[in-house]
Amino acid sequence: SIGSGTIIDSDGTILTCAHVVVDFQGLSSSSKGRVDVTLQDGRTFEGTVVNADLHSDIAIVRIKSKTPLPTAKLGSSTKLRPGDWVVAMGCPLSLQNTITAGIVSCVDRKSSDLGLGGMRREYLQTDCAINAGNSGGPLVNVDGEVVGVNIMKVLAADGLSFAVPIDSVSKIIEHFKKNGRVVRPWLGLKMLDLNDMIVAQLKEKDGTFPSVNKGVLVPMVTPGSPADRAGFHPGDVVVEFEGRPVGSIKEIIEIMNDKVGKPLKAVVKRANDNSVTLTVVPEEANPDM
Repeated sequence: SIGSGTIIDSDGTILTCAHVVVDFQGLSSSSKGRVDVTLQDGRTFEGTVVNADLHSDIAIVRIKSKTPLPTAKLGSSTKLRPGDWVVAMGCPLSLQNTITAGIVSCVDRKSSDLGLGGMRREYLQTDCAINAGNSGGPLVNVDGEVVGVNIMKVLAADGLSFAVPIDSVSKIIEHFKKNGRVVRPWLGLKMLDLNDMIVAQLKEKDGTFPSVNKGVLVPMVTPGSPADRAGFHPGDVVVEFEGRPVGSIKEIIEIMNDKVGKPLKAVVKRANDNSVTLTVVPEEANPDM
């Protein structure tokens, strides 16, 4: 397969897509596979797949160059807003050094919105033209900073392209450096972000619903999961996690980071504003979940 990549370190570290460099059929994500790498100046190298995470579709490839290589500057995806101009770079259909322009359509498109299974992911949605060969290439802002990694498009539609936000990619790279893989804690909770309007609607339906301004609702608890063992119940509203107020699933995920097997304290509100402190010990998520 043909894909694109970005040199992020002068030692020859290249950021790309896992599906470009790893055979999903048989090759394990820890495999040190070999890939052919062609630089913009025409030089060719044999690259080694150092790390690959199939769930996020992010991989790191390394090449050995006798001279330091030019590197791309990483920006911040959290600063992006819908309507911001972005440029997708890559080699669609083997046409090297192709750029296409567009705008950010959505900054937090959920994987579930796209019908993708597995654990929750968020993507940048753009209307840049993306084709086979663009995968793994950078999404760049008007300051020339990498803000995402282009990974897919909707085949049956125009102007629906998706990239992994660079802030998520940076965390994945940290995991690679620390653990050699991405460690994802699993609680066994289905969660839903609350806002004033949703809370008002829920209180209308059930007068005993807790009076909260923000929090994360638990509609379902997986039987036998860490959350089930900790005493979570459907209908709980998580208002505090590890001593920090929380108002979104994203915040809970950030606090958990890679804390597997470590007790974490959660404060939940229940019917009639009863407050309960629970201790949950996350397990490592099955990558196939």
